[in-house]
Amino acid sequence: MFNRRDVVLGAGATALTGGVVPVGSALAQQDWPNRPLHVYIGFAAGSGADILCRWFTTKLQDVSGQTVVIENRPGAVGSIAINVAAKSKPDGYSILFTGNTLMAGGRHLLKDFTVDYRRDFDCVCGLVETPFVLVVGSKSTVNSPKELIALLKSKQQNRYGYTNPAAMVAGYALKAYAGVPAEAISYRTTADAMGDLEGATLDYMIMDGTFAIGQMKAGKLRVLGATMEKRINAMPDVPTMQEGGVPDFFFSPWWAVWLPKGSPQNANAKLGDWVQQVGKMPETVKFLDGMVAMPVIGDAKYVLDKLDADKARWDKLAVAAGLTPQ
Repeated sequence: MFNRRDVVLGAGATALTGGVVPVGSALAQQDWPNRPLHVYIGFAAGSGADILCRWFTTKLQDVSGQTVVIENRPGAVGSIAINVAAKSKPDGYSILFTGNTLMAGGRHLLKDFTVDYRRDFDCVCGLVETPFVLVVGSKSTVNSPKELIALLKSKQQNRYGYTNPAAMVAGYALKAYAGVPAEAISYRTTADAMGDLEGATLDYMIMDGTFAIGQMKAGKLRVLGATMEKRINAMPDVPTMQEGGVPDFFFSPWWAVWLPKGSPQNANAKLGDWVQQVGKMPETVKFLDGMVAMPVIGDAKYVLDKLDADKARWDKLAVAAGLTPQ
C-alpha cells in the first residue's frame, strides 16, 4: 500500500534523475533483507508474549534466510517498544510486533501515549490472537453467558475481577451489555483472584485463555464462553459468547506486525508474505493451540479495518468505564 510520502518522494526522485531510480537505492531494496532483522516487543524475555513472538521470529529466520533478533523493551504496558519502533529508521529492518490494546486504546491508558498507528506506522499483516474467556468459579450455578447475565440481573450487588486494563474494560463491557450494577475489583495477577473466584466472592472474570485452560482442567473454574468471533482451537467445547446467548459481544486481544512509516514497500510485502506463511504452517497452528492462541491471517487492510473498529469500541467503553490515563 503506497502512502502519500512514498508518492511525493518517488516523484521527486524521478524528476531529479530524469526518470532513473539511483542504482544503489534500487539494489538495496531488491536485496532486502541483507542483514539481521530486529523485532521489537514490549514484554520481558520469558513472558508468554515473548514465547509467542520467538516462535514467529525463529520461523522467519527459516523462510527469510536472515537472522532475526528480538529486542525486548518491557515497561509502560508495552508502550516503550512501540515508541522505539516508531522512531526507528524506516529501512525495513526495525519491525514491531504488538497488540491491539495499546494501538487502539493507548491514549485512554497512558498520558504520554501519542503514537497513531496510521500516522506513525505502515501496517504489514496480522500475527496472532490471544483470546479472552468469560469464567466463573467452579461452585457457580451458571453454565452459560446467558445464565450468568440472568443471575447478575437478579441481584443488587455484583463483582468482577481484573488484572490489566484490557480485562477491566472487557469486564465493564459485559456489565454495560447486561445493564447491571457490578463493582470492579483489581488484582495484581490472575492467580491472586482465584481464591475469590472459587469462593464466589467474584461473580465473574474475563481473563486470558492461556491461564484459564489450566484452571479449568484442574476443576477450579468454569469457562462459559470465548469472547472472540469463533471458537478457540484449544477449547473446542467452549462456545463463543454469541453461541452462549450473548450476541454482538466481542473482546479479544490480537497482535499485528508493523514497520516505521515510510519503510520500503518491497520489505513490507516480503515480510507480510513470510509472516502469513509461518502462520499457516501446521506446526505453528499446533504450537499456538498449546498456548491457547490462534494465528491471525490477514493483510494490512484487514488489520487496519479491524483496528479501526477496536478503536471505536475502546473510545466508547473507556469513557463509560471512567478510565483515567496514568
